[in-house]
Amino acid sequence: MDDAIRAFIVYLDLEQGASQETIRSYHSDLRQFSVFLTTLSTPDSAPHPSTVDALTIRTYLRWLDEQDEKKSSLARKLSTLKSFYRFLIREGRAETNPATQVRSPRQSQRLPIVLTKDEAATLMEAPQGKQATSARDRAILETLYSTGARVSELVGLNWDDLNLQSGIARLQGKGKKERIVPIGDVAIQAILDYRNDGTPKIQASQKNEKKEGLRGKENPLFLNIRGGRLTTRSVERIVKKFSQLLPNGAVAPHALRHSFATHLLDEGADLRVIQEILGHRSLATTQKYTHVATDRLMEVYDRSHPRAQRMRKS
Repeated sequence: MDDAIRAFIVYLDLEQGASQETIRSYHSDLRQFSVFLTTLSTPDSAPHPSTVDALTIRTYLRWLDEQDEKKSSLARKLSTLKSFYRFLIREGRAETNPATQVRSPRQSQRLPIVLTKDEAATLMEAPQGKQATSARDRAILETLYSTGARVSELVGLNWDDLNLQSGIARLQGKGKKERIVPIGDVAIQAILDYRNDGTPKIQASQKNEKKEGLRGKENPLFLNIRGGRLTTRSVERIVKKFSQLLPNGAVAPHALRHSFATHLLDEGADLRVIQEILGHRSLATTQKYTHVATDRLMEVYDRSHPRAQRMRKS
């Protein structure tokens, strides 16, 4: 099983061009499945992909459910196994794909968490003071909200990916697909403030790259306090730190992506344009924001119209 997993990870990296976040997710899911298989095997029979059938996978999903795994996690892990076995069939390591015989767990359709425009403005202003990281954190929040970037896309940004004069940024999305997105004036100014504030660390980072023989284009936009590229986990901590001051408490960075899309829709932006900026393959993925916008519209109506509540009760 370990050899098959390693081969699949190499395939994702070299042939599919998957992001490091995607690769880590697949690897974690498959390692967990491999560990589960060892509990079913005897000391004389190591787990092998060819011995897995649909019943084994159903038992695995039931075991995860008993561990209080979310339905969304179960669905993702099943999807991982489907992709894994498609690869094994292609490589002649398996004859069938047992995961295709297992129905994905039914999930409740939850609308994405979206900040109001006032909440978003409050969050953008949260990093204050003269701390070494304040300008950086402000630039991170503004860039997330201004571009709708995923966290993995944000931390992957290099200075060469920005054209601040033209107001555009080049993001590398899923499958290493690049797209050009606009970036607003407020975010640009925040980035310039960060650059002026963090010049010594940026220069130190560039010197280290030359010393270590790294490619010139590896010039990270957002740095940690040691001068290295910021990680997705660090960005998650930063967003949580400042968003916990909001009325409804802390949110994940993806809430800024949701808020970006919903606020554009509120202002009349075309759904196809939003799809292009977000890098969604399917318009159906983007359409969930229309439901959010409709719900917000009804909330405003209920609060604002003098006869709304009476009409609702009748």
